[in-house]
Amino acid sequence: MSAINNPASTAAATNFSSAERSGRITGSGTNEGYNSLGTDDFLKLLVQELQNQDPLNPMDNSEMVQQIGQIREIGATDELSNALTSLSNNQQLVTASGLIGRKVQGLANDQSNIDGVVERVSVETNDENDVRSVKVHVGGKTMNIENIRNIQTE
Repeated sequence: MSAINNPASTAAATNFSSAERSGRITGSGTNEGYNSLGTDDFLKLLVQELQNQDPLNPMDNSEMVQQIGQIREIGATDELSNALTSLSNNQQLVTASGLIGRKVQGLANDQSNIDGVVERVSVETNDENDVRSVKVHVGGKTMNIENIRNIQTE
C-alpha cells in the first residue's frame, strides 16, 4: 500500500502547537465551558441524541457503548478529584492542628507580619464556591496556613 501525502493537511497540522495537536489546550479557550459539565449534563445530551437520531440511520451500538464508557470515565474522574480535594483539606487541618502551641512566622490576612504562638485553628468555607481554607490564629491575628514561612519547635 502506498501512502498519499496531502500537502494541505500537512500544512494545516504544522500550524498548530504540539499541545494543540495532542488535545491538551488549556487557558481561556472554548474548552473552559466544558469544565462545568457534569455526568448529568452528558446523560441529557446522550438522551437528546438518541431521541433526535435519524430512524433510518440509527446510532451504531459501538458508538453508544463508547459514549457511555466516556460518561463513566468522566464520573470516575470527577469522584477522584473530589476525594483528592477532601483529602488535601483534611491534611491541611491535621497539619494546622499540630501547630497549636508552636511558634510560627508568616503573613497575616491583613498583610502584616506575624511572629508568635499558634493559639487555635479554624476552617472557613467560602459560600460562593464552597472552597475551604484552614486558618491559624496568632496573637489576635489570622493567617492562612499557606502563608506560614517558618515553624519553630521550641
